[in-house]
Amino acid sequence: MGKTMTITAEMVKSLRETTGAAVLDCKNALVETQGDVEKAKAILEEKGLAIARKKADREAHEGKVETYTHPGGRVGVMLEVNCETDFVANTDQFQKFVHDLALHLAFAAPKYLAREDVPAEMVAAQSAAYRREAETSGKPANVIDRIVEGKMEKFFQEICLLEQPFVRDEDIRVGDLVVRMVAELKENVVIRRFARFELGESRSEDA
Repeated sequence: MGKTMTITAEMVKSLRETTGAAVLDCKNALVETQGDVEKAKAILEEKGLAIARKKADREAHEGKVETYTHPGGRVGVMLEVNCETDFVANTDQFQKFVHDLALHLAFAAPKYLAREDVPAEMVAAQSAAYRREAETSGKPANVIDRIVEGKMEKFFQEICLLEQPFVRDEDIRVGDLVVRMVAELKENVVIRRFARFELGESRSEDA
């Protein structure tokens, strides 16, 4: 038996970027193929995960508007998720997916759908603040750059729905979960918009 190859985070990240598959699926494919990237890609393609993003341009006007009120009535959520056909919209799998997303919104309280939706001035201000903080350490510029990059990733994970770890399975991001649903349902799936209301807030965020 040959030596077991160590699967690094960089290998998983690279495969994810080239295939669009979920992090956990990429890791499992690499483990199965002992780190052979091309074979791992083939496995992902067979499962339909690698081509899921190709459906992103397809029209998705069916779907469901889900509402959820947390027990006690202090938090409420309204969410629209679209798919391509009424048939898929009425499947138990799609209905559960949308309901679970509404629960996630209630608990995780994202402010924006994607990092692209975060105002540029907010991103710049946050990055500058992290850089000023990191510069007090006296570390080299390249180390400071990595520190700022890491903190900004955490910042996006906190406020952007698609970047957040899914509340029912923190090993997968919400964005990766959407990709997985596209692959499994064989249709484009789009989180169109959401609103979260919490009693006492001066305003709500609508993505």
